[in-house]
Amino acid sequence: MGNLKIYPSKLKGELKIPPSKSMAHRAIICAALSDKLCRIDNIDYSDDIIATIEAMKSLGAIITKHEDYLEVVGVYKNIQNTKKNKMIDCNESGSTLRFLIPISLLFDGSSRFIGRGNLGKRPLNTYYNIFDKQNIKYSFKKDILNLEVEGRLKGGTFEVEGNVSSQFISGLLFTLPLLKEDSKIVITTDLESKSYVDLTLKVIKDFGIEVINNNYEEFIIKGNQKYEGRNYKVEGDYSQGAFFLCADALGNEIVCKDLNIDSLQGDKEVINILKKMNVDILAKGNEIEGKRRKKLKSTYIDGSQCPDIIPVITSVAVLAKGRTEIVNVGRLRIKECDRLSAITSELNKLGANIIEKEDSIIVEGVDELEGNVEVWSHKDHRIAMTLAIVSSRCKKPIVIKDYDCVSKSYPNFFEDFEKVGGISVEWNVG
Repeated sequence: MGNLKIYPSKLKGELKIPPSKSMAHRAIICAALSDKLCRIDNIDYSDDIIATIEAMKSLGAIITKHEDYLEVVGVYKNIQNTKKNKMIDCNESGSTLRFLIPISLLFDGSSRFIGRGNLGKRPLNTYYNIFDKQNIKYSFKKDILNLEVEGRLKGGTFEVEGNVSSQFISGLLFTLPLLKEDSKIVITTDLESKSYVDLTLKVIKDFGIEVINNNYEEFIIKGNQKYEGRNYKVEGDYSQGAFFLCADALGNEIVCKDLNIDSLQGDKEVINILKKMNVDILAKGNEIEGKRRKKLKSTYIDGSQCPDIIPVITSVAVLAKGRTEIVNVGRLRIKECDRLSAITSELNKLGANIIEKEDSIIVEGVDELEGNVEVWSHKDHRIAMTLAIVSSRCKKPIVIKDYDCVSKSYPNFFEDFEKVGGISVEWNVG
């Protein structure tokens, strides 16, 4: 891991926002489960997307990478001819892990899931409960991802909590239509991150799968369906665009290109949050820019439906007048790092005034940030990118330790950062 010294500078210009990681995961999976050759356009080869590509190849799909698109030959016709013992390396991708576990149970033989970082600490009890009910063999190690599963998933009624991770629901939505039996997913608590379920429903429908959504309380899935091969273009990513829209809120001038204003992505909520904080949002075609009106205002933010953008939103709240309360964000503690603790400690080093609670953070706005310190990404891509963006409002340079973790979701982030005026140099700490 490397260290980067960033000098305060105004960011200005235009950027093409990378393709949506969430939608790319889903499109790759649907294409790989189809019965034809598919082309997936607008692909960015982040670590997480590579993990899903390699995972679907492990299940038998043939995937050819080109510069910015994929050719995918679906595994459906040869579903009986896959390897009996499959190794699926999820790297640090929670989506890959939770999507692929039930999908792997469409195939004969065993599947072993491995990964790195904090991935082994992410809860999987939802699936373990299903395995127990259906007599599916499994073994795992605590806190280290080394999960082995063997058996065939059968249709039926699946009771799933909605406040742990929507990824369990998506994993089942990908899988259940391909079973012989009809199925039903019953949500036993309030559903958080509904937008991610919406994305799954949209993409599987684009590939020919029908699901009945009864007000997010239950999902009715007919069996014996097939994924229909097609060509697909991935739209721009609001979770990445949020960094530069928040940079606009901090007084920079960046036009974000390739963002669909009608997108179903939950992280589009960044637009509504910034509007409440005194930022005008200018949208023209697929270009969006934020314009701050005089001073930023504090606000109240419920982060339950958009957890990924909370770190960078916090950096805006730090410089807003008054008290901002960000609630329902306890799930940020089980991401690549404990993001509530990380964003509190690192922004406070810069001069912010943030109080960390169990499930929320309280931000008292300050007039300026000092800088002239060493901060740490905690090897979390979203913390690293947040610190880079907020550096534009520091009085003095900062050093970000382990900045290159951005490869997980946005490999070219610092190249784009420099395109719009960011000034940074590799730095040898000490």
